[in-house]
Amino acid sequence: MEAEFREIDESGNWNAIYQEIRQKSSELPCKIAKLPENRSRNRYRDVSPFDHSRIHLQLGSSDYINASLISMEEAQRSYILTQGPLPNTCGHFWEMVWEQRSRGVVMLNRVIEKGSVKCAQYWPQREEREAIFEDTNFKLTLVSEDVKSYYTVRQLELENLLTQETREILHFHYTTWPDFGVPESPASFLNFLFKVRESGCLNSDQGPVVVHCSAGIGRSGTFCLVDTCLRLMSLRKDPSSVQIMDVLLEMRRYRMGLIQTADQLRFSYLAVIEGAKYIMGDTSIQESWKELSNEEDPPPEFTPPPRPRPPKPPYNGPISTPQFFPEHDHIQANNVISTHSAPSEPEFRKRTVVPVAASAPVGLETATLPADEPDANALKPSKPVTMTTEPPPKPSRAPPEKKPSGQWSPLLASMCVCTMLALGTYICYRVYFH
Repeated sequence: MEAEFREIDESGNWNAIYQEIRQKSSELPCKIAKLPENRSRNRYRDVSPFDHSRIHLQLGSSDYINASLISMEEAQRSYILTQGPLPNTCGHFWEMVWEQRSRGVVMLNRVIEKGSVKCAQYWPQREEREAIFEDTNFKLTLVSEDVKSYYTVRQLELENLLTQETREILHFHYTTWPDFGVPESPASFLNFLFKVRESGCLNSDQGPVVVHCSAGIGRSGTFCLVDTCLRLMSLRKDPSSVQIMDVLLEMRRYRMGLIQTADQLRFSYLAVIEGAKYIMGDTSIQESWKELSNEEDPPPEFTPPPRPRPPKPPYNGPISTPQFFPEHDHIQANNVISTHSAPSEPEFRKRTVVPVAASAPVGLETATLPADEPDANALKPSKPVTMTTEPPPKPSRAPPEKKPSGQWSPLLASMCVCTMLALGTYICYRVYFH
């Protein structure tokens, strides 16, 4: 595998191999996802579950959810790959977790990435502690939260309000994996993967683990591909017989588009080659992954920004500049609550400027969902998030200064000087030549 990786890397054929995988991938029917009544439950138009491998919900009038069951029998692994829940599918998501008896949820994206909403806030935050989904009769409680530098592990309690039964759910959230990109290093990714493994959520005696990013194909496919290849290496007598591309093509029979870029394919090779060292008996390599990942460092969002340098005074002394944002303005959290009492949408910051004299007119801006993981034909969310911003009061202008009587204006004086110069030049020309 290392020799194959070096050969592809030196020749620069990753794009060609990725295109070859796309051409060999299965194109199976997904008619149920295209039905008009199910379109509002799809985040993207071009990412749909195949009819033969889609998850069937048992409650409610519709059994549809954009999720696929991937069953790798030789590796003794089962995964449910799904999209990031929409505001109107959060209850369906937890219904699926309950019905499939899943014990773990692996989230590989952030709620908001580069200003775009990638996923609904489908679990309660620290301030809320719990959330109720009335459309599917489930209650979710946040029990504990362990925040690391690049991932967070949450312990949740899922309760069926109809039967009063409760279950423990572990939520593994990778917080620094960029969209269409790869993790910082194979060491950090493998450290996260083995945290999930050690919890027992991937074992065959549990329900299939639920893995999602935004579309449920790129980052989710990378996670499942690496875990499956390492699992096959540990089960086969000849670990070198595992072919990554063959495993990927088999997984693509259950869900379309797994592994979205050539870089993700290359990173999968790197992670499998590095993880194979542990499979071959080098158990100390796991400690080096933990050290290299720097998981005990503070998360990026909590790292205070550097203090700005004090501004230099101008050469002509201090200049009074108008303040566009008064000192008495304040920041409020704008919680957007979806229908059916689903958990609140991600909190956007809403700036409310307190007017001094009279209230200014309010301007509305609607933030839509740009193209995310698959392509530019992404569906907009069923309920757009609005951000309200009141324009700040305009700085007052100083009245014009009155000129003393009898003083010429600068324009008139300039015109007179130019006229005198032109007339003098003409006179000198006539005297000299005539």
